[in-house]
Amino acid sequence: MSMYARDRLIVGLDLPTVAESEKIVAKLGEDVVFYKIGYQLVFAGGLEFARDLVAAGKRVFLDMKLLDIDNTVAKGVENIVKMGMSMLTLHAYPKAMKAAVEAAKGSDLCLLGVTVLTSMDQQDVIDAGYEYDPHMLVLRRAEQARAAGMGGIVCSAEEAVSVRRIIGADMALVTPGIRPAGTEKGDQKRVMTPGDAIRAGSSHLVVGRPIVKAADPLAASRAILAEMADALSG
Repeated sequence: MSMYARDRLIVGLDLPTVAESEKIVAKLGEDVVFYKIGYQLVFAGGLEFARDLVAAGKRVFLDMKLLDIDNTVAKGVENIVKMGMSMLTLHAYPKAMKAAVEAAKGSDLCLLGVTVLTSMDQQDVIDAGYEYDPHMLVLRRAEQARAAGMGGIVCSAEEAVSVRRIIGADMALVTPGIRPAGTEKGDQKRVMTPGDAIRAGSSHLVVGRPIVKAADPLAASRAILAEMADALSG
């Protein structure tokens, strides 16, 4: 198993309780070093659990999709830096991103601009009041994230090739909506397999249900890591 692949896999702990998340982390052991914690777990004690993961030597991607007035975003980011998180998401609005970048200056926190959610298609974007189709909106927000000095962006792997041309080689490109071949899409609409996502230019893959809901989470994670490692060596 490639350690390089292991550093790129982020397992989404989209689970209702800390106890269930602890069981998954125990099952995955040393094979997985990076976890995502989002709203569901945050509101069930997930912030303290995030601190525990960091203390245990794991990396944590805090998926909070922050968006507020500049001062509120900045103060939130300052406290998240103190928690030792590795990644944090904000909606990719220019003012919010600039405030967050200033607040995180000098830290190791990688700020990620969320472009268009992978559960959204063109009709969803129109219904939300945007004049762009999803692809064009992603590219516009990628340009704004780069200009703001963000550490990376979050987008569908379908847009990864185009986005990588915009953000260059150094920014992180984090892609959720990863589904191994033959698995259900669930509520995701713009998806890609792990190997294809890596080949498209993704730097990190967020995989939740295909691992945490699998009959054997460890076997599922190892299969995904092997597919990633194969793509990275190709």
